[in-house]
Amino acid sequence: MCVCVSMPSFTAPANAQIVHSGAACNVKDDNMSERIYTIKEGDTLVLQCIVKGHPRPQVRWTKTAGSASDKFQETSIYNETLRIEGIQRVQGGRYYCKADNGVGVAAIKSIRVDVQYLDIPVLTVHQTISDVRGSYYQEKTVFLRCTVNSNPPARFIWKRGDMLIEQSKDNGVDIYEPLYTQGETKVLKLKNLRPKDFADYTCQVSVRNVCNIKDKSVTFRLTNATSPPMIRLSVNDTVVVDPGQDVRITCEVTAGFPPPTVTWSRYPGPLPLSAQVRGETLILRAVTPADAGFYNCTAVNNVGNPARKNVNLIVRTMSNLTFQITPDSNKDSETIQMGRDLKLSCHVDATPQDKVNYTWYKNGAPVFNSDSLILLRSDPDMAPGTSSLEIVDMKFRDLATYSCMASFSGSTVRELRVDVNISQNSVSPPVLSVPPGGQVVSVREGGNAELVCLVVDGKPRPPILWSRTEKDLLMPSGKPTVETPDGRLRLKNVSRDMMGAYRCQTAPYNGLNIKRREAQVQLNVQYPPILDPVFQDVRSRNYQMVTLRCTVLRSNPPRLTDIRWFRNGDFIRMPMPDLKETPELKFKLEPTNNGSYECRVSNTVGTSACTFNVSAQPYNAEFYFDTPNPVRILKGNNYSYNLQWTQKDPDATDRIIGYWINRHLNRGNVRTGKAPEKGVLMSYTVSDLKIPLSYEVRLAPITTYSTGDYVSRIIQYSEPFNFPNWHIVFDSHYHVCGFEDERICGFSQDRSDIFDWTRQNHLTQNPKRSANTGPDTDRSGTKEGYYMYIEASRPRTQGDKALLLSPLFNITSSKGPKGRVPYCVSFYYHMKGKHIGTLNVYLRVRSIASVDRAMWTKSGHQGPDWKKAFFDVTPSGPFQIVFEGIRGSGFEGDIAIDDVSITRGECKQQNTVANAGKTGKIFCDFCQSAPNIQ
Repeated sequence: MCVCVSMPSFTAPANAQIVHSGAACNVKDDNMSERIYTIKEGDTLVLQCIVKGHPRPQVRWTKTAGSASDKFQETSIYNETLRIEGIQRVQGGRYYCKADNGVGVAAIKSIRVDVQYLDIPVLTVHQTISDVRGSYYQEKTVFLRCTVNSNPPARFIWKRGDMLIEQSKDNGVDIYEPLYTQGETKVLKLKNLRPKDFADYTCQVSVRNVCNIKDKSVTFRLTNATSPPMIRLSVNDTVVVDPGQDVRITCEVTAGFPPPTVTWSRYPGPLPLSAQVRGETLILRAVTPADAGFYNCTAVNNVGNPARKNVNLIVRTMSNLTFQITPDSNKDSETIQMGRDLKLSCHVDATPQDKVNYTWYKNGAPVFNSDSLILLRSDPDMAPGTSSLEIVDMKFRDLATYSCMASFSGSTVRELRVDVNISQNSVSPPVLSVPPGGQVVSVREGGNAELVCLVVDGKPRPPILWSRTEKDLLMPSGKPTVETPDGRLRLKNVSRDMMGAYRCQTAPYNGLNIKRREAQVQLNVQYPPILDPVFQDVRSRNYQMVTLRCTVLRSNPPRLTDIRWFRNGDFIRMPMPDLKETPELKFKLEPTNNGSYECRVSNTVGTSACTFNVSAQPYNAEFYFDTPNPVRILKGNNYSYNLQWTQKDPDATDRIIGYWINRHLNRGNVRTGKAPEKGVLMSYTVSDLKIPLSYEVRLAPITTYSTGDYVSRIIQYSEPFNFPNWHIVFDSHYHVCGFEDERICGFSQDRSDIFDWTRQNHLTQNPKRSANTGPDTDRSGTKEGYYMYIEASRPRTQGDKALLLSPLFNITSSKGPKGRVPYCVSFYYHMKGKHIGTLNVYLRVRSIASVDRAMWTKSGHQGPDWKKAFFDVTPSGPFQIVFEGIRGSGFEGDIAIDDVSITRGECKQQNTVANAGKTGKIFCDFCQSAPNIQ
C-alpha cells in the first residue's frame, strides 16, 4: 500500500495559561490585565499552569518576592500545579508560571495572589495628668489606642457600653489616626475625664465581610483605679549558681489595674524544657550550663507600657587548666638561666571568669608576695583571667615544683590543679622534627593517612597544633586548627580536596612560652585519571570516518602508564599511542563495527574509562505526549487509537526509510517519498482494538542498513468515571493504571507512612538529581509518560516507608462456581541504584479489621530496565493492593512502579496482550495520515 502524504512541521513553542481552583474569594482582572486571586489566610491555594506545545514544555513556578512555598527555599517547583496548604499572609504576591520547551521564546503567565486576613485588635490605654492654673486642679486625659493587622485595611468603630461614639456629637472625645501608622491604628482620646467616661469601651474592626471574614472586637473597662503595671524581683539582677542547684525567681506585681498578666521568657533561646512557671514564680530544677542566659519577666495589663525586669543567670563552670613558662622576655631568652627572671602563668576556662581564685604553691607550701616572688591576679600580658607568678633574679633556691590551683570560693565546682617542675633538667626548649620520609605523605583517595610532626627534644613537651598553610582553608574537621597531644594527625577517608600543605606548630601553652617551632607536611592524594566524556552516544552514517577522543582532565600522578582501546570488550590491536597526547581513535564506520568502544587510561593508581556507544542506528522515536484518547467505534466493542510521534535528529544517521510498528497479529505497509524531519509530527491510526483490553504498541525507525531500538506505548480504553469515596465496582472486571492522569486512577497515599510516593515523568524530574538511580522514562519508554516513585534523597533516611493504596475494589461476589474468584495483579517495577531498598506488595482485605498479607517482594539493585511482575489473589471480600517502598542506605535508591493492572481471573499469558507485539509486525514508512491496516 503506497500513499503520498505531506508532513507539516509540528514543532510548536510553549503556550501557557494559569487556572485556579480551591477556596478563591474573588478572581478579577485589574487595569494591567493581570488576574488577581483573592484568598483567605489559612485556605489552600491551587494554581495550575495549562501548557501546550511540542516537545512538551517544562513548567517552573517562581515568585517576585519571597517564596511560593517552603519548597522554594531549596529549589524551584517544576510541576504544572502549584499547591500551598494553609497559605500565610507573607506568601501573597505575584506568581509566575514559565513554560519552556526550547522552541522559540518561553511562555510566561502571571497571577497576583492577595491573601486577606483580620487579626484580633489590641487595645492599650495611656493616661496623662497635667496641672491647670497653677496647680489649682489637675486634668486627666486618657488615650485608648486600638491596633490591628488586616488586609484589606480595616474599618474602626468605637463604643461606650452599647452606644456608638461619634466625635461630632461629643465634645469630650476626639477620634484620630496617628501620622506614623498606615491605617492600622485608631486612637480614642477622652479629654479631661468626666464621670460618665468611666465605662466599658469596645473597639470593633471590620473588613466588611470579605472572604467571609467576620468582625473582631476587644473591650476594656476604664475605672478610677486603672493604672499601669509595676513589678519587683525576689533576686538581684545577676544570679550565680553551681550546676545541679535549683533556682527560684519570683516576679512580684506591686501595682497595676486591671491585674497584670506575668510571663517569663529567655534570651537566647526559649525557656529550658525543665522550667516550671507557677503564677509569678519561675522554677529551674537542677540547672546545667546550657540553662544560663537572661531571663525576662514581663507584666502586661494593656495600660501604659509593659513592666519588664531581667535576671542574668550564670552557671559556674571550670575546665581546661593550662600553664605557660616564660623565660626572661627582656633578655630575649628561650632558656632558664640563673640570675634572670622567670614567669609561670596559669589559665582556666571558667564562667564567670572574673570570680576564679588562683592559689600558688611552692613544694606544697603556699606562695606569698615577696621581693623575689610576685603574684599577679590578672596578668596584663596574658589572656584575660590568667594568673602569673614571677620569679625575680632566679636563684638555686627557686628551683622547685610549683602548683597552680583554680577554684570558686564557696562553690561545689571541683577545683583544678596543675604542677610545673622547674629545674635545670626539667625545662628546655622544644625541637620539632618531621620523621625521615614524612615530609610528603602519599595516599590513595578513600584511604587513611597519618601526618607526623614530633617534639623530639624539650621539656615539658607541648601539644602540636595542625592547620592548613593556605589561610582560607579549614582542616577536614571543619575547624581552623586541630590539637594533637602526640603530634600525629590521623585522617580517614581522604579525598582530593584534602590535598595540600599542612603546618604543624608547638602550642604556646603547657610548655615554654617562646617563639613557636613549626614545620610542614605535604599530603599528596593519588587518584586514577579523570576523563571526559564518561559516556557518549555517537551516531553516524555508515562508511563515514568517526573520531573518538578521550580527554584526560586530571590525574595524580599525572604520568600515564597505559592507554588501550576496546570494542565490545575485545582489545583493538594498534600501535602504542603517545601517552602525552589526548587518546584518540579514528575508523570508518561500517555495519560490522557498530558497538561499544571503550578507552581505558591508567596511571600507577588505577584505571578509568571513556565509553562510546557508536552506532549507525537512528535515534529512538519520541511519542507525542498530547495524543488524544482512544476513540470508541459505535458498532461493536472496538476502539481505535491515533498513534503520533516525532523523530529525534533524523539526519544524524543514514536516511530513515520507514518504521516498524508491532501490534497484535497485524502487519501492513504505508509509504511516502519524503524523509522525516526534526520536529515533524507523524501519525498512524491503530484500529480494531477490543474493549476493555490494553495493548502495547512498539515503534522502531528503519534505515537501509539497520533498525533502531523499539519504544513502546500502552494503549488502553476506559470510559470516563468518577471515584466516589475511592470505591470501584468491578463492572468490567478489569482495572489498569499508567498514572497519566493527575488523579492517578484513584490510588491514594497512606496517612500512616513516613513519606509519599511521587508522580513524575522525565520532564518533571529535578534537573540536579543523581543520574545513577531511578528511571529516565516511563515503562513504555516515553519521556512524557508518568510513573510513581519514591525519592530517596534527603530528608529521607534508611528504613523510611511510603505506602501507595489502590482504589477499594468492592467485589460483589466473593465466590464463584468453583470457590473464591481469583484476580491477577500485574505491574512493572524499576529498581536501579546501589542503595536500592525494598519494594513490597500486599493484599489488604477490608473487613471488621483490615488485614495485610505479603504477596510479592524484591530488594536491591535489579538493573537499568523496567521489569514485569504478576501474582494471583483470591480475596474474601472488598480489597486493595498496597505498594510499600522502603528507602535503602543512601540517596541512589529511587524505586518506581508503572502500568498496574488488576484483572479478574488467574494470571495467564493470554490474559494480557502487553507483550503480544512479538507475534506480528506492521511496517510503516512515516505513517502520517495513513489508512487503517487490517
